[in-house]
Parts: sequence; structure tokens; C-alpha cells
Amino acid sequence: MDDLILRLKRALGTECVSTDPAELVAYAYDATGLEGRPRAVAHALNTRDVSVLLALADEARVPVYPRGAGSGLTGGSVPSQEGIVLDLSGMRRIVSIEPENLTAVVEPGVVVAELQKAVEKVGLFYPPDPASSDFATIGGTIAECAGGLRAFKYGVTRDYVLSLEAVLPGGVMFRTGTATMKNVTGYDLTRLLVGSEGTLAVITQATLKLIPLPESAAAALAFFKSEKEAIESVNRIVAAGFHPRALEFIDKNTYEAVYGHEKFDYPPGVEGTLLVEVDGPKCYVGGALDSIVELLRAGGAFKVAEARDAPSREELWRFRKAVSPALLSRWAARVNEDICVPRSRLVETFAALHRIGLEQGVEIANFGHLGDGNIHVNILLKTHESVEREHAHQVAVLIFKETVRVGGTLSGEHGIGMTKAAFLDIELSKTVLELMRSVKRLFDPKGILNPGKVFPMESRGERE
Repeated sequence: MDDLILRLKRALGTECVSTDPAELVAYAYDATGLEGRPRAVAHALNTRDVSVLLALADEARVPVYPRGAGSGLTGGSVPSQEGIVLDLSGMRRIVSIEPENLTAVVEPGVVVAELQKAVEKVGLFYPPDPASSDFATIGGTIAECAGGLRAFKYGVTRDYVLSLEAVLPGGVMFRTGTATMKNVTGYDLTRLLVGSEGTLAVITQATLKLIPLPESAAAALAFFKSEKEAIESVNRIVAAGFHPRALEFIDKNTYEAVYGHEKFDYPPGVEGTLLVEVDGPKCYVGGALDSIVELLRAGGAFKVAEARDAPSREELWRFRKAVSPALLSRWAARVNEDICVPRSRLVETFAALHRIGLEQGVEIANFGHLGDGNIHVNILLKTHESVEREHAHQVAVLIFKETVRVGGTLSGEHGIGMTKAAFLDIELSKTVLELMRSVKRLFDPKGILNPGKVFPMESRGERE
């Protein structure tokens, strides 16, 4: 390992390779709080740096952990064993924005919100909008196939990736896809890499699809005395022919946490809230919101706050975006899952979540993107003790089994990483798992890329 670090310093420059203990600690975590101390951190500034590092690491059979902003929620960038963290946040050029093609070419370290602001200046729109968009990087969101708040109407990250430049273990650079909107030449390796969590190749550039910027937007925040009424209102809105860009739900436990964390002029005693946002031409948006507000009230909403301009919409979203810090201010920790179920099974799923929480003696707070059935299930911990956390993980397994029973999936947008790797067989068959492992071995025969992610270490068999 020491010899590899010396070779990396000679190849990349001493300023780009660090073994400083403080820096190693900083790169040992992601948003889960899981820790895995690397042996060194290498800062890539271009594709050549990535290629050189992967060639040397593959030769030495040393693990490499690609990393963007470290904002992931499944341990995807946390080292599972001693190795090299490959920091891609320095590759942050927006190479081009091409309005005539409705595309942008970017490096992996570009922050999502920075790209969105840049394309909006020329009247374009990059819809993927994870809650962490102010610091999450494009490379990280591609690796995880991030979804976010606008996924119901506009889809997830994979729907906006046209082409990728990437580097294989061994240092070979390759490109997938094209900048065209249509391409059926051969296997779709672009979509294979999207969501692969840094286990197959390291992404060094992406060509992204853009769309015209919506002319207008409006939102409403509805308050219900019944959680079921709030959930059923989602299907009522969709059945009426509306396709909002956001349908965000917050349950009682989450609402009370936010209410206690920040002062909002909203009513107490709420069992469920629904934040609905529509966009499109001005001639459509106002009337659409009027109709949706009527549907919300008919569905049981006893109060509806409307937002028809940017400042008032921002205030409604401030309430929604206060959820995570509010939960963490009220509870010692949380186990945060992101199951996704068919919309038709939402009421049944929420009933099951309440039953599991009651039977297991744990508090659960639920919120999420109900337009696409994506529920963020937060098992709340009173302490940091390992016994309580282990019990929470056992509760999560019960939730996973119930999710799969109703036709859902273990992860809607956070990925598998380390935290869910042991539970893949709840959802995936042995045949499918072996096909996936075969793909991993084809791309990464020595198993150096992000080992311990997606598949449990002991069952992968990539490393010799």
C-alpha cells in the first residue's frame, strides 16, 4: 500500500494525494454516519488522473472508493476496508450547455443546484431534484440514480443521462451512448452504469438531457385530521387527470417534529399533510391549482395554504425541507429507509408501518414522494447504543418484507450501498443476483471498485 501511495504521488502530484489523519477522518463518512477509514485520499482533477489511479490500484489490487459530496444515505462512498478514496469533487466544470440540442455536458463534481441555475439562465430545466441538491454532485446522483421531489412528473436521473465517459479498473477510458435523443445501437450501457453505485466504472463526464423551463408554478399545503384522507387525496388528484410535479406527504410524527423545531404559522393537531406543486403555462397553472385545492378540501383537508408566487412557494418548501434536521433535533439518531410501493397500495403500506412500529415498540416517522409511491421510513432512536440500532435494523427487515409483499422495492432512490446489501435476496431471485454479480466481475475482475457495496462482501467473491 505504501508503495502504491508513493507511485500515486509521483503520478498525480503530492498535493493531490493525502495521508493526513484529519483528512482521512473527513473522508471516512457519508450522511449515514457509518465510518470506514481509508489509507489515503486521491483528488482527481481530470479523466487522466482517474485513469492513472485506477491502473495503479488495479495492478496493486487495492480497493478504490469513488466519492462526490459524501451526501449518500446508504454508505455508498464509505470505505468497507483499507483502500483509496477517489475524490471527484474537484472535477466540476460545466463543459457546455447547448440549447439547440437541449443538452449539457458536465463533469461529475458539478453540484446539482449549480447546474440547475446555469441552465435556467438560458430558459432550460434539469428536473432531477434530490433534497440534497444544494451540495450533492452530478456524479453521485448518477451513481445512485437519484430521484427527488419532482420525480412523479419528470422521472429520475436515469431519464436525463444520454451519454457517459467512464474509466474501468485498469485505467481504460470508454464512452457510452450519444448526445442524441434516440439511440438503440447495442446494449444500453449508459443505463447500466446509472445506479451502479461506483461498482462498475468511475464516471468522469456526462451528457445530460434538458427540457424547456416551465413558465409558471404554484403550490398548496393541505392539512388533514386523518392520515388516510391525506394519502387517499394523492390518488384522487391523479385520477382527476392532474400530474403535479410534486406530491409530498408528511405524517403526524414528522409534522410534530418540524412544528417543534421551527415556528410556522400552521395548525396543531395535524395527522397528515400534503404538499402539491403544479407547473406549466401560466394559463394552466392557476386553474389547475384551484381544482386541486377543491379536491383537497373535498378529501378532508380542513386548512389549505396556497402559494401562487415564488416567495410563498419557497415558504411552503421551507417547511418540507425542515423535516430531516427537525427529526435529528428531536431524536438521537434514525435509520432512514426509502421504500417504494405502487400508489394503489399506499394506504395498506402505511397501516402495516404503524402495525410494525406498535408491535416492535419503536417510533416511526414517515414522509416522502407519494406521487411515485416513495416513502422515507424513519425508525427513530432514543440513544446511540448499538442494541437499539440493531433492533431498528431488525424492524427494517420486517418493513422490507412487507414492501416486497405488496409489489414494492427496497430502495426507490437512495441505492443499496452498505446498509441494504445483506437484504437483496428479499427482493431479488438467485438467478437475478448471479446475473448482477456476473456483470460486476466482467467490469471489475479483481473487485477493486467500491467493494462491499450492493453485494455483501462474503457473497461476492470478486477479490482474491
